[in-house]
Amino acid sequence: MDTSPAPLLLLALAFCEYGHGAKLEVKVRSPKDMGQLRVGQRLELECHTDRSHGASWIRQDSSGTLHFIVFINSLSKPTFEGGQRTSTRFEASKDSTIYQLAVKSFTPQDQGSYFCVVNLNQMLHFSPGQPAFLPATTTVAPSTPAPTTQGSTTEEPNLTSPDPEGRMRGDPNFFCHIFIWVPLAGACLLLLLALVITIVLCQR
Repeated sequence: MDTSPAPLLLLALAFCEYGHGAKLEVKVRSPKDMGQLRVGQRLELECHTDRSHGASWIRQDSSGTLHFIVFINSLSKPTFEGGQRTSTRFEASKDSTIYQLAVKSFTPQDQGSYFCVVNLNQMLHFSPGQPAFLPATTTVAPSTPAPTTQGSTTEEPNLTSPDPEGRMRGDPNFFCHIFIWVPLAGACLLLLLALVITIVLCQR
């Protein structure tokens, strides 16, 4: 059995691709204005593809971590996190080559960028991300006016609002690193074990 890292590396690379070979487009069905997204509101997304083999929905949070939501197979049957057929937070369905996801009641923990992912020819194809963030609120802290003296100036507070798009950090292709380094580490471990066994047998 060939346990050299090269075949495993090539096999891992065959599993990952970003945005090529499959047409994936995420559209918002509801609300009409994403800038007015509110807590408790229903969020409905559609992934328009040119394939009907199945698709997954994932969410990238503000720290860049990817969270699996659901896989919808070619028979329109969803499988949510933990292998569950239903979810208290999400709904998923399929209409021809359109894969639909609904967040039943949007909460702050649902914020992030939503991606549609298709496995085609042993490669993962990611759609462009659809940001879904609650409107930023700016809180002005009460300030005590400083005593005025001749020649002194009072600076105006610098009020800035967090940029929602700044939260979208991280690389969705971190799955590729997992597929590459885990088999590679396993191959190295097998090689080390074979070397130890060979040395022991040769010393007998």
